[in-house]
Amino acid sequence: MIHRVLAADLPRHVGEHVLLAGWVHRRRTLKSVTFLVIRDRTGLAQAVAAPGELPPVPEETVVEVRGRVTANAQAPGGVELTGPVVVPVAEPLRPPPFDLYRPTIPASLPTILDHAPVALRHPLLKARAAIAAASVAGFRESLDTQGFTEVHTPKIVATATESGANVFEIDYFGRPAYLAQSPQFFKQALVGVFERVYEVGPVFRAEPHDTARHLAQYTSLDAELGFVGDHRDVMAVLRHALAGMVEHVAARAADAVGLLGAKLPRVPDRIPAIEFTEAQELLARHTGEDPRGEPDLAPAHERWLADWALRVHDSEFLFVTGYPMAKRPFYTHPDPARPEYSRSFDLVFRGLELVTGGQRLHRHADYVEALEARGERPADYQGYLAAFAHGMPPHGGFALGLERWTARLAGDANVRVATLFPRDLHRLAP
Repeated sequence: MIHRVLAADLPRHVGEHVLLAGWVHRRRTLKSVTFLVIRDRTGLAQAVAAPGELPPVPEETVVEVRGRVTANAQAPGGVELTGPVVVPVAEPLRPPPFDLYRPTIPASLPTILDHAPVALRHPLLKARAAIAAASVAGFRESLDTQGFTEVHTPKIVATATESGANVFEIDYFGRPAYLAQSPQFFKQALVGVFERVYEVGPVFRAEPHDTARHLAQYTSLDAELGFVGDHRDVMAVLRHALAGMVEHVAARAADAVGLLGAKLPRVPDRIPAIEFTEAQELLARHTGEDPRGEPDLAPAHERWLADWALRVHDSEFLFVTGYPMAKRPFYTHPDPARPEYSRSFDLVFRGLELVTGGQRLHRHADYVEALEARGERPADYQGYLAAFAHGMPPHGGFALGLERWTARLAGDANVRVATLFPRDLHRLAP
């Protein structure tokens, strides 16, 4: 019995008869030879035969091919199948929306997204998913080695995590409930159980934005850790996680990186940091704009600061710390020396805000005061505040958007290209 051999493993089987299974990626018939390029999860392999010896299978047909592995330096991987016997397993009803064998993608983004189940078979689109998967593996391993416990928290909640109107309300057995904007409340409570926790999972934001950087559902890489001195301890853990993510992408998705022509960043031993007010002063001096007094940075300002960090610090990463409390969630810890500013940070990577994090409040009385100061009723947050009524250590954490990270690595201008089945202001299918 012949067992299946994957395309990437064929060079180890020269001279052997093997079984290859996958999709017909390309069929080319010349005057004296017919080429059949087969695609499986590991890449491409080529079968060759004389004209008329292969069945007329269209591209994207699922096939089994038996043949002899023969060395050929011109073939993919340096080998090819000769004397092939092709057995169709499942034939397509219609051709794909564009030629999947072409080295570039000759289709618009709406066409790609409308036909995602088949469009994602294109090696360039599939490569982004490979980078995302390797990134998540690196994130997990990095935090595992730092004593974190992976957790899985509910995505249906009784109270909006971040307040505000950007929540999806649902009917929960006759009661109002919401899709979770983040696992924030749960991961904070679990610091009181495990001290260090992380989660990889979906979050939902009813953002009324139709931009290249916003999604209504995305994958968040969250971490929370207890017994911190301040937000800088959180930043150090994040740096370690980023280094692990890059290392795993380099090791596990090297082919995808090469296919996309992507350039992996160097994660410095110490990522440069700039205070929010200092960043505003810098922008005011050098950009012709005066953002001082604004509670946040505009996207154009993030891009300028990223260029500045690359020029001055030779770093594609930049921490911006000490954002105004007015722009941060109620659970953010203020800076004791400047109570109007926070112990929080954003991480800018290649011109885009990628991560938000900081130190949280940990005393019950401080939460009651913070909620009342924002016009919120502490009674509405009773379940959340319960953990703080039983003693919680100083703690903090961060959240990293996987799709934004992947898009930055791949050099994509639109985050949707790096999302398998995006959900945004207009798209609910496929």
